[in-house]
Amino acid sequence: MGIALGWMAGGLVALWLAGCSAPQRAAAVTPTPSPEPSATATRTATPNPSPTGTPTLTPSVTPTPTLTPTPTITPTPTVTPTPTFDFPDAVVKMQAHCRYGPGVAYLHAGDLYPGDHALVWNRNWDGSWLWIKPDKQSWPCWASAYVLDIEGDIWTLVEYYHPLPKSTLYGPPKNVKAVREGNQVTVTWSEVWMTEDDFRGYMIEARVCQNGYLISIALHTDGTSLTITDEKGCSRASSGKLYAVEKHGYTDPVPIPWP
Repeated sequence: MGIALGWMAGGLVALWLAGCSAPQRAAAVTPTPSPEPSATATRTATPNPSPTGTPTLTPSVTPTPTLTPTPTITPTPTVTPTPTFDFPDAVVKMQAHCRYGPGVAYLHAGDLYPGDHALVWNRNWDGSWLWIKPDKQSWPCWASAYVLDIEGDIWTLVEYYHPLPKSTLYGPPKNVKAVREGNQVTVTWSEVWMTEDDFRGYMIEARVCQNGYLISIALHTDGTSLTITDEKGCSRASSGKLYAVEKHGYTDPVPIPWP
């Protein structure tokens, strides 16, 4: 009886031990396979979008520029060139003085020699003296028409009288008086002192009546009086002015109280 219980107890122990160790051996012998995916699993895929055709590109809108109105072109008028005035030519015939005024009473302003060429710019009232520009000097002067050969018409020129060179070294004459005896007018004045080197006398410029015409004259003297012929019968009054003259020019003129 005791032997039987002991065997039974040993059998139970052996069964328990076998139950505990069997799974360990099974795990070591038989690997657990990885589970296969279910055949019925639904795979979700992102579909590629179907092309909807070639897209039409809308161009960017370019702003229309503001149009600047084209100005109306005014035709340029045709310019008609003004013809250049052809001054008469002069060639000197004989040696002579060129002067500051139209007459031998005026100071020397240059020398003229035969063959010298000049342009004739102006004339005096009767064409007897001409305002010329010699080629050889930079200033114009007056020459007698008698000493010139002229090519051209001097009557196309304007009558002209150039201002005289002015002296600032001496004052004008004083005590200027005029008396008439018939057609003769005598003008007197006080002496103006000058050095001998500077002194060039006195000069009267006058407009006087002769042969029914009022003419311009210039007279020179080294004294202190001059007598001038002045007739009656002209439509305008005669007149005159007096200068003292030195080698550099003329003093301020003094009006003559014409009788």
